[in-house]
Formats: sequence, structure tokens, C-alpha cells
Amino acid sequence: MAEPEHDLWIVRHGETAWSRAGCHTGRTDVPLTDAGVAQATAVGARLAGHAFATVLSSPLRRAWDTCRLAGFGAVARPSEDLLEWDYGAYEGRTSAEIRAEVPGWTIWASGVAQGETIEAVAARARRAIAASLAGPGDALLVSHGHLLRILAACWLGLPPRDGRLLVLSTASVGVLGHEHGTRVLSAWNT
Repeated sequence: MAEPEHDLWIVRHGETAWSRAGCHTGRTDVPLTDAGVAQATAVGARLAGHAFATVLSSPLRRAWDTCRLAGFGAVARPSEDLLEWDYGAYEGRTSAEIRAEVPGWTIWASGVAQGETIEAVAARARRAIAASLAGPGDALLVSHGHLLRILAACWLGLPPRDGRLLVLSTASVGVLGHEHGTRVLSAWNT
């Protein structure tokens, strides 16, 4: 049986003080900055008029508030599968700070100390994809940078580490779609 050809629209949460500073923000529940609030509201204007059969959001407030400010709070359901990568010992630290202790470190190749594996993040992303495709139409997923990059790689049938190739700015929108029965990246980081 062919896969439903619904589109998955993805939105990364708006700016936080930690995202602005380049800190790894996994499970720490930081709020949006004033700029992040404005970004989230602007996302709502960009998505206005599009009907979504399913709206899922990470329950962390930076994502949930982005979803709400974009105008989808009343129909959104929280999804633990959309939580950001658990960065363990690297939570709140920048890549430069981590590389000072672990030369050459990248999250994509080296992983995190005392945190979640990339395979565990990918398993959650695949569950979010399946939940989105189970609905009767397009889905909106509001989440976090690394999780959404891994989710897009999984959508395309790539290894999760290939999410490293898909930069995703705060409050950006992407569309994971289909072309002639093949999963494609229809729009990204817009």
C-alpha cells in the first residue's frame, strides 16, 4: 500500500537567549526572547490559511509558545517524541567550550556525554513522522533544531547524522513532501 502523500510542515521554535548564544539547549526549559516572540508571530502569518489535519509540538515552552503564538495552540497536541536531543553533560555549553575539552568534537560524529544517542533521537523522529502520516492530511510539527534536522534526514531515507547538512535557523519553516511517490525536501530553512 502506498504511503499517504501528506506534507509535513516543520517549524523550529523562535529565538531564546541560549540559541542566540549558541548554547546546546536540550531539556532546559528556557523561554523565548522578545525577538523570539516576534519570530513566532511572524511564522503564524506565513502559515495562515494552510489547513493542517495534525498539529504536534514539543511540550518545552520555547516550542509550545512558538506554536501558540503562530496561532495553533488550540489544536496542537504535545508530543514527547518532538523533544530536543538530551545533551547530557553538554547541556548549556557551546561547541567551542566542548571542543576545548574534546578537540575535534562535533555532535554529529562524537555524540554527547551522559545524554541521548543519535539513534535514540532518530527513533523518536521516526515515530513523529509515523504519527504525522496517520492523519488525514498535512501535518505541522513545531520542535527544535537538532531534532528537526534528524527528522528531515530520516524522512529522506538518509542516516540521522546527515542532519548535519541541513542548517535550520530559529523560527524557520520547512516542508517535507513528495514527488512522484518519493519523499523529498520541498522547502527548507525559509
